[in-house]
Amino acid sequence: MARPRKNAPKPNTQELSLVPVEEQPYPLPEGWKWVRLGSVLSASKEKTEDFSSPSLRYVGLEHIEKDNGIIGSASAEGIRSLKNIFHPGQILYGKLRPYLNKHDIADFEGVCSTDILVFDCSNIVISKFINYFFNLSYFKEYTVTNSKGINLPRVSEQTVLNAVFPLPPLDVQERIVTRIESLFAKLDEAKKKAEAVLDSYETRKAAILHKAFTEELTHTRPTSFQPITNFIKKTKNSLKAGPFGSALKKDFYVASGYKIYGQEQVISGDENFGDYYINEEKYQELISCKIEPRDVLISLVGTVGKVLVLSENCKPGIINPRLIKITLDQTKMLPEFFSYYFQSDEVKASHKESSHGTTMDVLNMGILKQINFPCFTILEQQEITRILDSILEKEQQSKEAAETVLEQIDLMKKAILAKAFRGELG
Repeated sequence: MARPRKNAPKPNTQELSLVPVEEQPYPLPEGWKWVRLGSVLSASKEKTEDFSSPSLRYVGLEHIEKDNGIIGSASAEGIRSLKNIFHPGQILYGKLRPYLNKHDIADFEGVCSTDILVFDCSNIVISKFINYFFNLSYFKEYTVTNSKGINLPRVSEQTVLNAVFPLPPLDVQERIVTRIESLFAKLDEAKKKAEAVLDSYETRKAAILHKAFTEELTHTRPTSFQPITNFIKKTKNSLKAGPFGSALKKDFYVASGYKIYGQEQVISGDENFGDYYINEEKYQELISCKIEPRDVLISLVGTVGKVLVLSENCKPGIINPRLIKITLDQTKMLPEFFSYYFQSDEVKASHKESSHGTTMDVLNMGILKQINFPCFTILEQQEITRILDSILEKEQQSKEAAETVLEQIDLMKKAILAKAFRGELG
């Protein structure tokens, strides 16, 4: 392994490769120049097969997060093949799948994958300025457009160095970097708060649902707990799993007819999501799986336990093999009340316990029949549902507002960078 070197930029020993006017993306302020990135950046050629040092760190593409820089490293022990050497202050840039935009400035000595380019900055450019440049939308589009390979696209070292780059004087670069860091710090603080709202959403929802069914919310407690079979309509197929998979193949799908309700509708909460249909003949064959207005659908696969209450004017159709449908006796239990209780931690814990300790969420008809539901009067159910509608709507609005903030922060960062590299940041 090469000995550590001092963290110092390389002197600029080559002439600036100026970009012809017709290739310049936009006008620059006075004193700036459009140059090829290779005029201020050079690729390091240091490599090694010596990984004997126990303290040597290894950085792979998995250690560089998309748009977020280096997030970790691993021991180089056990590595056998040739690797690139990097030093503090050098820029690491992932050339594999350039749309992932993996890059950062190293702050420690180590080795990295050969799918990571190692760059040195000359003494007329600041490494942080280059690192921010790599986040520019037009640079990312340039690398993606000029990458090669279908399944594993890569951008070459020469392609990166051939990119057009807006070069301001060194003191201007320093001011721009300081300004970007200041603005990004404020945005990152707002981002943390928005992420905290999103991270705590499910916890808050679970706490609200727990209160609703343990008298803390309405000061009303259930008289007892009974299995779902005590709350369904006393008719055939009021509690029904979807048809066996082979009974419903895409060969049977038609352009219009009877709708097939699938897991996608339940997970999205939109009964109109998707547009798969079967004809009259197939519908009659699978009539036992038909849906009725106000039926409750429950997902069984992937995102387990999601619930959807069908509207009064839902389209006639059937459920697919990934769903259970329940037709409730609405003199005993309201579909919305059932939906809220089924989303509670009490039910989740119950069907996890019934899954006999498997590592995956499991739900089927047998497990569903073992879950006990609270007995409230219809008036009490209406009041609990009304309160939950109001509280959870506000929680949902907070969640959506936080999601909007995160989207806006990303857009604002892009706008800040775009202005910074036009000399318009102020």
